[in-house]
Order: sequence, then structure tokens, then C-alpha cells
Amino acid sequence: MEQFRLPKIPMPKLDLPQAVLDVLAEAEQKLAHRPKLLQLFKNCFPNTLETTTKLMDDGTTFVITGDIPALWLRDSVEQVIHYVPLAKDDADLQRIIGGLIKRHIQYVLIDPYANAFNETANDWHWNTTDETDMSPWVWERKFEIDSLCFVVRLAYQYWKETGLTDIFDAGFKQAMRAIMELFKTEQRHFEQSPYRFTRNNGIPTDSLRNQGLGMPVNYTGMVWSGFRSSDDACDFHYNIPGNMFAVVSLRQMQEFAEWVFRDMAMLDELKRLEADIDHGIQLYGIYRHPEFGPIYAYETDGYGNYCLMDDAGTPGLVSIPYLGYVTADDEVYQNTRRFALSKENPFYYEGKAAKGIGSPHTPPGYIWHMALSMQGLTAATNEEKLAMIAMLEATDADTGFMHEGFHSDDPGVFTRSWFAWSNSLFSQLVYRAMKEGLL
Repeated sequence: MEQFRLPKIPMPKLDLPQAVLDVLAEAEQKLAHRPKLLQLFKNCFPNTLETTTKLMDDGTTFVITGDIPALWLRDSVEQVIHYVPLAKDDADLQRIIGGLIKRHIQYVLIDPYANAFNETANDWHWNTTDETDMSPWVWERKFEIDSLCFVVRLAYQYWKETGLTDIFDAGFKQAMRAIMELFKTEQRHFEQSPYRFTRNNGIPTDSLRNQGLGMPVNYTGMVWSGFRSSDDACDFHYNIPGNMFAVVSLRQMQEFAEWVFRDMAMLDELKRLEADIDHGIQLYGIYRHPEFGPIYAYETDGYGNYCLMDDAGTPGLVSIPYLGYVTADDEVYQNTRRFALSKENPFYYEGKAAKGIGSPHTPPGYIWHMALSMQGLTAATNEEKLAMIAMLEATDADTGFMHEGFHSDDPGVFTRSWFAWSNSLFSQLVYRAMKEGLL
């Protein structure tokens, strides 16, 4: 058996926390004049809690992606991130989000190279042909630099919003050390890394070439990544938005080191590592485009080769301000955004129903709802935000939920009817627009 995909497993339905109920009541008032958008929001905002979240007996929280019964480090963070601003005065949300952070830490300490994990050590795997150092806890072991960054992102935002410090135990500090050491190792992947990954399923983007090592790279100071946030193999293994995310994460970890753990030696290490990666981005990650001027590349190998594209997944080039690396008015970002939202990006599509960014992970012509949501979240104008919300509202195929990819000519042709990350990102955009008085 090559691929082990379980049937849909219903999760125990949680009682919605009061803060979430309050948001839904607020939406009833503010979106009453747009009944379809209201129904979409009422479906999507609580979707993670209603369908994918399980409170564990050990005080942790397990969150599946939706139609796959495993926890992705990246997805699970983005599935709950829109609840974090509500958690300060809601003990139920604190239990859910704090518990997820604690489970993340357990997983990082089991295997910092893995991207997705099982609820128990049940030895279930996405694919049984994978040649890599597997664990019975690991569902999939594709190393994606962003997985670790998302773990830091959730812990940091939760700490800043709630002021709670119970997540910062000895295990958390161990996980910080594991992340930092992995980043250092993968700065010199070919010389120092133990990581290999091949999958014998006939799909080239599911395996790393060169006997699982990946294509050659030059030292740049950046961190090597095997796979993108789409779970597809990198062409050139320095993923620029992923390394930008790593810079932001290292800055956040510096605050943990200085203000929580009072570890000045770790603080200095984190600062040096951040500086190395950031220097690499600025030196190797900018491409002089003949039409758009200096833009951030999607990937490079440090030898002068570039992958010029953007992908719907986060981190991507459009999501750079969302990650916190630069602000939306940064000149190089603005150039990059214009490139990504043009036909110069090979994964930008325009059809009869919509226009936006897709992914090599889905067929040509498919736009991702997540890309439209991210375009709205990073938009410089209210008009663009509202246009993205209208496009999202019009392309749900009357299902009441967001999807992964949909055909740009026909939203009724789509992938993944149960994809909680997409529902949450849409909810984040609509809720922000509500709070800004745009809807």
C-alpha cells in the first residue's frame, strides 16, 4: 500500500467558547445586510473548533487538518490563529490554544524535521514507501522550514495577547534549542545534515533528488528547506519567504530568551543566527527583474539560479507582511507583489469566475481561496480588501465553506471540501474587515 488515507474521522464537537459565540453574535449584527457572507462567516469562523479539535487528557490539544487525520504544525497554527486575539479573557480558549502549543513542543522534541504528526504513536504514515528516519509518532517527515516557524509564531502571539507564561517550561526551552540547532545544521546542509527524504510513488515533487539530499546549494547563511509549504519539493532549496519567516521567528525567540528564560548566551546565539540568515536573504534572495525592478525570488540555490513564482501557501511572497518580515509599503515587497499578481508568475491565473494565485500542488488554472484571503489581508487599500471578500463570497460553489483550489472558470470544480486552514484564513480577513468598519 503506497498511500494510507483514512476515511473521515469525526472529532468530538467542542462547546464553543463564549468569546467565539460573541464574535458570531457581532457578525449577526454587522453582516445582516449580506446574508450569504454572514452564513459563510458563521460556518467558517468556528469550523476548526467544531470539526478538527480534540482536548487530550494530558492537557494538550490535537488539531487535524480536516480531511486528513493528522496534525500539521503549520496548518494547526493557522487554523487557530484567528482565535488568539479573543483568548485574553476566555479560559476555554486558553485551554485550547495553550494545549496546542504544549503538544507542538512535544512533537518538535520527537522530531524537528517532521511536518505532520499522529495523535498517538500508532505508526500511521501518509505514505509507506518513504525512505527517511521515521517515528511511529510521525505522519509525514517532509522538512519545511516554516513548520518550526509556525510553532514559534503561535507561542509568541499567545504570550503577547494573554500575558500567560505557563507554556514556557523546560520542554519549551529545549524545543527552542532544537529549532536553533536544526537551523544551524541546515545552513550547511550537504556538510552537516542527517536529513534525507525520498518517496517511491512516481510523483517527482514528493521526493528530493540526488538520493534524497536535494539539488546542490552554495553556502549563503540561509537555512536549507527540503519542501515548500505546499508539501512539494523545492526546486532550489533556499526558500526566500521561509527564510524571512525564520528571521521573524528568531527575533521572537530572542524575546523568549531575554524576558522569559533570562538566558543571555542563548540570546546572543539567536542574534547571530538571525543576522546570518537576513544577510543571506538580502545578498542572494533579491532578483533584478527587467519589468518589476528588484523583487524577492521565491527560491535560490546561492549559485545564481532563481525560481521566480509565488505559491498560494503561507509562507509565500504575497504573505511577507503577514509574516512580519517587512511592512506592506516596503518598496521591494511592492515590486514583488506586483510580480506575483501578474501573468509573469507562472501560477497566477485569470478565468471567467476569478483571478488569483494557485499552486503547482493543484492542476493548472486552479486558484486557491487561501491566496485570495492572503491578498486581502495584505492589501494596501480598502477597495482591494473588499474585492477579495466579494470574490471569496462568490466562489464557494454554494457549499458554505472555503476550499483548497478551484477552477478559475468554474468554482464548482474544486479540491478539498473540508480544509480548515482555508476556512480560518477567510474568517480572519472578514473579521478584520468587520472590526475596521468596512463591512
